[in-house]
Amino acid sequence: VSTYKMLIDIHSHLDHCYFKDDLDKVIDNAKKANLKVILTAGINPETNRKALQIAEKYDIVKPCLGIYPIQTLQKEIDSGDYPLKENKFDIDEEIRFIEKNKNKITAVGEVGLDYFWIKDKQKEQKELFEKMISLAEKINKPIIVHSRKAEEDAVNILQSSKLKKIIMHCFSGKKALVKKIIDNNWFATIPTNVTKSFQFQENTKLIPITQLFCETDSPYLTPFKDQRNEPAFVLESYKKIAEIKGMELKEVINNIYMNWQKIF
Repeated sequence: VSTYKMLIDIHSHLDHCYFKDDLDKVIDNAKKANLKVILTAGINPETNRKALQIAEKYDIVKPCLGIYPIQTLQKEIDSGDYPLKENKFDIDEEIRFIEKNKNKITAVGEVGLDYFWIKDKQKEQKELFEKMISLAEKINKPIIVHSRKAEEDAVNILQSSKLKKIIMHCFSGKKALVKKIIDNNWFATIPTNVTKSFQFQENTKLIPITQLFCETDSPYLTPFKDQRNEPAFVLESYKKIAEIKGMELKEVINNIYMNWQKIF
C-alpha cells in the first residue's frame, strides 16, 4: 500500500464497551495502517454524545449522530450485545440535539429499519426513519442507513426522499434492490467480513467501484476468527474488492478516496 494515508473506515462504533480499555491503541493501530478517516456512529443519546467526545479527542475520527430503531436497540441492550444504559428518551429532543451539532458531524447515522428482531413495530420504525431523513435533508448531510430484513421498505422510503447522498451500510437485499442502489447513484459499503460473506462478495461484483465504501462496523463483522474487529482491519475490505474486481489495490484505494471527496 502506498504510504499516503488514504484508507477510510466509513462506519464503526468506537463508543462500544469492547474499546473502553484500549481506544488509544486502536486509534494508533489505525494510523499505522494508513487510515485517514474513521467515522464513528451514534445510535441513541448516550452513544451520540460519546461519538462527539471521541471525535474531539482523536483527529482521525469524525462523528455521525443518529437514532437507530428504538425497539431493536432495546433488544440488543437486553441481550447484552450492546451494553448501554436504559434506552428511553424524547426523539424530537434528540433530533434537535443532532441539528444543534450539525457543524461538528460528518453524516446522519446510524439510522434505518430493522425487522430482524421485531416484526410488529414497522409503522413506528418508518416514522422515525422518515424523521431522520428529513433531518438529513434539512442539515444537508449524507445519511448512513441500516436496513436489516427491511431492505425493500428502506429503499422505497429513500427513493421518495430528496436525499442524494445515501450510504447503504451492510446492505443484504436481493439483486433487484442492489440494482436500485446502483441506478439511484447511492453508495454501498463493503464490510470487512466480505472475506467470508458471499452476499458482500456478490455486492462487490455488482456495484461499480465509483459507488463503494469500505467499513469495519467495529467491533462487529471481523474478518479474523475470534478477534474483535477494529478500524485498522478495513484494509481487508479494500484487498478483497481489488481481488474480486481484478484491480490494483492502489487503484481501489484511490477510487474510494474519490468517492469520499465527492460525497463529503
